[in-house]
Amino acid sequence: MKQFTYILLGICFGIVLYKSEAASWFRIYEMFRFESFHMYGIIGSAVATGALGIFCIKKYRLYTFDHQKMALEPKNKSFPRYLWGGVIFGLGWALVGACPGPMFILVGAGFMPLLVVIFGALIGTFLYGLLRKYLPH
Repeated sequence: MKQFTYILLGICFGIVLYKSEAASWFRIYEMFRFESFHMYGIIGSAVATGALGIFCIKKYRLYTFDHQKMALEPKNKSFPRYLWGGVIFGLGWALVGACPGPMFILVGAGFMPLLVVIFGALIGTFLYGLLRKYLPH
């Protein structure tokens, strides 16, 4: 039953992203050309919501649905790895016009050429898994 709830929430989230045009190639193109505030507003509200959520988790010591205490582990402070990861992610996002979440949303909306992009993302993930032990972490 729990998996059904997560699937239903994912479908609802996908609908919201599609209807808000967050999965629109045109809106993403506008964002990268600094022509519109639309996507920055969506991303900014997501960051604010996430920050509020983390604040609440820390302040009120919240528990998961399985009654386990939520714990936020400290992150590695290695700036260069985040910089390079962000550059690679951003280049892929700009090249394709969609980040991983909207890729699946667009396929669900009937844009089948995105299956090629998803296949490429899966190959990239597989290659990362193979090369991970050789990469600086």
